Parts: sequence; C-alpha cells; structure tokens
Amino acid sequence: MSERNLEALWDRYRAGEFSALEFGQSVLDSAIASEGNVTPDLDRLRRTGYPEVVYGQGKTTESIQRVVERLLGGAEEILITRVSPEQVRLLSESFPWSRWNHVARTLRVHRSRLPEEPQLVRSENLVGVVTAGTTDEPVALEAIETLAWMGIATELIQDVGVAGPYRLLAKVPVLRKCKVVICVAGMEAALPSALAGHVACPVIAVPTSVGYGANLGGVAALLSMLNSCAANVTVVNIDAGFKGGYVAGLIARSCN
Repeated sequence: MSERNLEALWDRYRAGEFSALEFGQSVLDSAIASEGNVTPDLDRLRRTGYPEVVYGQGKTTESIQRVVERLLGGAEEILITRVSPEQVRLLSESFPWSRWNHVARTLRVHRSRLPEEPQLVRSENLVGVVTAGTTDEPVALEAIETLAWMGIATELIQDVGVAGPYRLLAKVPVLRKCKVVICVAGMEAALPSALAGHVACPVIAVPTSVGYGANLGGVAALLSMLNSCAANVTVVNIDAGFKGGYVAGLIARSCN
C-alpha cells in the first residue's frame, strides 16, 4: 500500500467512517491479493525494500504466472528461483522481458526491459562469490543472479578450494576490496575458514550437497562450516545460494 492510500484510510477512520477493526481489515486487504491457491505479498517491497521472491520448484506454471503478474504491478523486476526449463518455456511466452540462467535455475522477469546481466551491474559496494570447485557453480550463480536482481555488483572467483591452497592466495587482493564474501563449498567445506582469515568483512558460507557418501547430502559441509573457528563466518542452509546472496546484498546495501 502506498503512503497516500494509507493516509486516506487513516483520514476516513478518524472521520468516523468505519471502526478500528474495519480500518485494520482494510489495511490488510490492500496488502493481500489472494487468487486461487496463491496469495502474493504485495506489501513486501514497501516493508523490506525488495518484492517477494517466487520459489518455483513444486509449483505449477500457472501459479507462478499469476503471482508474477500481480507482483509486477508494484515492482520493476521479479526473481523466480528453482525454475525448470519447461516452466521457463511457458513463462517466457507471457513475460518476454526475462533472463533465464539455466545453471542457476533462476528466471528474472522485468516489467519493460531485459534484466541486466550480472557482470554489467554496477554498485558502490562489491560482493565476492567464491567457489571451492566448479561443481559448486549452480549454487554460486544462484547467489549472483540474486545479487544482480538486488542491484549489487559481484566478483566471481571459482575453483580455489583447499586441495590447492595457493590458488586462493592469488585472489586475496580482489577479495579484500569486497564488503561481503559468499563462500560456496561442499566436501569437507574447509574453504570458508581458510578464506575468512584473509579478509576483514563478513563471510557467508553456503554448504553444498557436493561430495561422496559421508558428505550426507551436504550435512557434513554444513556442520563443518558451523564449527568454523573464524569469527567472521556465518552459515546459511545447504545449497541455499539465494539466501546467501540475499543476506550479502542487504549487508552490502547497508554499507552505503
């Protein structure tokens, strides 16, 4: 709801046109747009600075389309995560101004132009995105597409895991220019600890499900990161590139 509409409702309430309960219900109704099995949060952009993000996995294409149509009524660009090629094929017919990253499994839909590619996004503060190996790339690119949607510039550094520690050292000068670093790793997930000791910024560790049996689908990596002795490391969920990217974007934005 816009401030103007909220003020109008308040004025009507003060004038005695409806009760306090009716006033509260009117405010809620303006922020909720229930349609069938979907209820998009139309007020999230005002509350948090970014519109609702649509999680595509498990949803029908029709449900995603309805949500995106409503969200685009109040936002310039909408991010859809964990979207399948078949969903993209159908959604692109309804939303021609879209950017699909098939590796990240993301679709960014703009109201009137093609969304910017991540490498073209410019911002005052930079976020580094580091992977231990190339198999961690899908999760890292999900974070990068999220940050591009947020208008935050990124620097991608790949395949610098602890099996060859000299590779990380060569990238330290670049990482020290970042306000936040996202570190994506599977296996034993030692990279965030090794990296964090070289930088003065927060390191957001993202465990991946990459690894053999004892990796337990990323649980071993998660526990390893949670037990990091580096004080500037914090951890998000397994394969949660979106969550790592979103939190990093909020931190980078707050540094302005």
